[in-house]
Amino acid sequence: MRRPQEVAMREALASPAALVLLTLLSYRLGLWLRDRTHGHPLAQPVVVGIVGTALGITLLDVDYAAYADAATLVSFWLGPATVALAVPLHRQVRRMRGVVGPMLVAIPLGAVVSIATAYALVLLLGGSETLALTVSPKATTTPVAIALSEQVGGLPPLTAVVTITAGILGAVLAPTVLTLLRVRDHRARGLAMGAVSHGIGTSRSLVDNETEGAFAGLSMGLTALATSVLLPVVLLLV
Repeated sequence: MRRPQEVAMREALASPAALVLLTLLSYRLGLWLRDRTHGHPLAQPVVVGIVGTALGITLLDVDYAAYADAATLVSFWLGPATVALAVPLHRQVRRMRGVVGPMLVAIPLGAVVSIATAYALVLLLGGSETLALTVSPKATTTPVAIALSEQVGGLPPLTAVVTITAGILGAVLAPTVLTLLRVRDHRARGLAMGAVSHGIGTSRSLVDNETEGAFAGLSMGLTALATSVLLPVVLLLV
């Protein structure tokens, strides 16, 4: 049997305050690694934060559901943080000139392509209808993707995993791909980052360039809106 001191220590380490602290320290470690590596693509604070937190709750033998319930303080601030993305966009309003028209065409078109290709690719590879519905809203931000997955008959927990993975891959690889494609306009880069890697990519763009980050935030919101409207239509057609 465990001694009372060990039980008390374990309970303290698995308390809501300790789990929130674990999350914040993991993210802070990610910030430190990014600065030490001069912004290396793999040293994304969100990625490091996820890995660090996952290792922590595994070592502490904390069930994910218990962790999610304890860390509601962190998830609560995701809403205000998303709204706060309007601040850098407001500072870049003058740079909206000339891109509104192309943006309003490109974002809905990109949402249609993302939904259709994800759905069709799963079926072509032998996946089930449920799995295809699960991955179809992957391009939008995680809370919206989960809600859409539930509405169309997908598996919301798996949708969350796929969406976060897409965001991580976009944050790590998209800037390099855009550079190789010679996309140098920070507005275009930001719109692409927000559309394919939502919040995680937007956080990367905000660090790289203020204009890019502002347009990534705008693109993330518009992509969520476009996907919400177009997902049922595209699925009906395909």
